[in-house]
Amino acid sequence: MNEKPSLKKILEEIYPLHRTLASEGTDQALEIVGKYMPDASNYQFESYAPGTKAWTWVVPERYVVKEAYLETEDGERIVDFADNPLHLLSYSLPMDEILSWEQIEKHLHFSEKFPDAIPWQFQYYNRTWGFCLSKNTFDQLPRDKKYHVVIDVAFDDRPEPGFKVTSAVIHPEGGSNPEAGEILINAHICHPMQANDDAAGVVTAIGVAQRLAKKPLPPGSMSVRFLFCPETIGSIAYLSQNEDLIGNFKAGIFIEMTGNKNSLILQHSLQADHLIDQVAESVLEKSGKDFREGEFAQVIANDERVINGPGVNVPCISISRWPYEEYHTTEDNPSIIEEEMLQEAVEMIENTVRIFASNYRPMRKFRGPVFLSGYDLWVDWRDNWDLNRAIEKIMMRFEGDLSVFEIARELGLNYWHTREYVEKFREKGFVDPLPIQSEARKK
Repeated sequence: MNEKPSLKKILEEIYPLHRTLASEGTDQALEIVGKYMPDASNYQFESYAPGTKAWTWVVPERYVVKEAYLETEDGERIVDFADNPLHLLSYSLPMDEILSWEQIEKHLHFSEKFPDAIPWQFQYYNRTWGFCLSKNTFDQLPRDKKYHVVIDVAFDDRPEPGFKVTSAVIHPEGGSNPEAGEILINAHICHPMQANDDAAGVVTAIGVAQRLAKKPLPPGSMSVRFLFCPETIGSIAYLSQNEDLIGNFKAGIFIEMTGNKNSLILQHSLQADHLIDQVAESVLEKSGKDFREGEFAQVIANDERVINGPGVNVPCISISRWPYEEYHTTEDNPSIIEEEMLQEAVEMIENTVRIFASNYRPMRKFRGPVFLSGYDLWVDWRDNWDLNRAIEKIMMRFEGDLSVFEIARELGLNYWHTREYVEKFREKGFVDPLPIQSEARKK
């Protein structure tokens, strides 16, 4: 890989593109992501034809905007998609009509909180048409004039270029271990001219991938799969077309809104106290930073509802810095993004992945206390007092029901010190490393 710019610089490349469910801007953003993902991650595109069934959903058409503007009947331009893509309600229907104020008023959207800002609005499925503008502009529009509405758009349902998502996989040192399975990391690429929602989540995922490639997970660990796609329908389309992957997933992490100045918030999985919840909570506690917690889909609900949803059920936490005032307006721009906040999120997620993906359940293959000194397994109390005092307790927990992380947490030990010690038992043939069990639905 070449020298990489800061995560905020990558975000600034993605930010201005017209990123919607399926569009040229979305494809360009996914290409940018590919530039910065590690070479070894096998970053690849998947394309689905519009109209393809994705469980109970249907893959949407590509949205092609040629031009879109609102002007007075005498030609005074009010808003123009060419100036800012947020001016057009996403997936607006084609229009070319002269209408009265009464006819257009309900199709104009603005933000009460930020009267100078343009809000971002969309109508993907129950389609209509509309424009977004600042409240100050809305208030100044004459009510006695007629308006020319021009929305020159097309809904492209051709199989190519189609609806695109991308994925990448980073394996542990020594290659993949199919028995260990995978952990899924997801961020959504859509939302035009929105920096924190969710270009921030995308670049945070890139940062995690770069770190895992630079320092691979220990041999035998889970692989880490990254999914970049439009919100909700993207993960639905990907999983519905790759159902064979679902049973391999041991957990998921959904990332969004990580760049603003707010504390991190851990939204728990549907299971609430799954290993992924416990590991993430432990990492945050040990970070010494303030953090908050919330129940599944109660902080802000996005693709974790798919990953951890009906018929999938992969325990999925989400990491964000919600809430923030600028949400879904032109105020959500790179000026509110802090590199320090992005990197803090990267570090927290990286540490969570490193523990969760390297974790396993040690199963005893011996009887009676192991002759520690005879097998170079004794720990000098002068080198590690806590571990020395816990050796008997550790051995008594090698029954395959507790993972290394759970043993370490139960005994108040450092995970990595404990894992290193348990690995010595494994290397000498005294324990088998049983994988973390999957809770994913098989169908």
